[in-house]
Amino acid sequence: MVKIDFVPDDYIQQRQSSRANFMYLVLFMILMAAIGVTFSILKLRERSVKSALAAADSKMAKAHEQIAQLEELQTKGKAMMKTMVMAAELLEPVPKSVVLACLTNNMPSGVSLLELKLTSEEAKTSVSPAPAASQYQAASGAAGSEQAYVLKEKSLQTNIEIKGIAPSDIEVADYIARLGASELLTDVALVESKEHKMGATKFREFKLTAMLRADRRLTKDDIESIRTQSGKTI
Repeated sequence: MVKIDFVPDDYIQQRQSSRANFMYLVLFMILMAAIGVTFSILKLRERSVKSALAAADSKMAKAHEQIAQLEELQTKGKAMMKTMVMAAELLEPVPKSVVLACLTNNMPSGVSLLELKLTSEEAKTSVSPAPAASQYQAASGAAGSEQAYVLKEKSLQTNIEIKGIAPSDIEVADYIARLGASELLTDVALVESKEHKMGATKFREFKLTAMLRADRRLTKDDIESIRTQSGKTI
């Protein structure tokens, strides 16, 4: 029996072509949507990277500015320190540079200084009774007009505050002993000693006080000897 198909071949081909075109259109739309999503994600990432770069550039600019200010302060500090040292050498019987040399040269191994403060103040004055008035002064009333006490000559005392670090209390005690035996310092005392940790390393942070000997007057040879001690020149 012969099967007869009354549907024209052109209609069948056209229908198949329409289905294929519809499939292609759907695939194209899916592809374009994927490209759009990818492009949006890339844009968001680009904006995030640009924002991070801008923040990093801003931080770098601030860091450069702070470094420049720090270098300027260091330069001014060095100039001021040089001026202060020169003035101290001219005005003080014991220049501060010599005191610093004494403190540095007497440091045991492993000890480092963090802060150093020198303050000068007027020494406490003691009083002594005035000599007894003579009979003539007592009779004339001149003794009543004189002061009852006579002040001794005024003098300055220099107090020293030292802050540093050491491996242990043994080095701190050794440093105190060395400073106490020096020819410039007296009344060396420990104010505070604390243990600190930096990772697995332990160290002691200490504070000392001392006084500069008021009766000590150094010659030029003494100053050069202290400065060149341990092969260093301050």
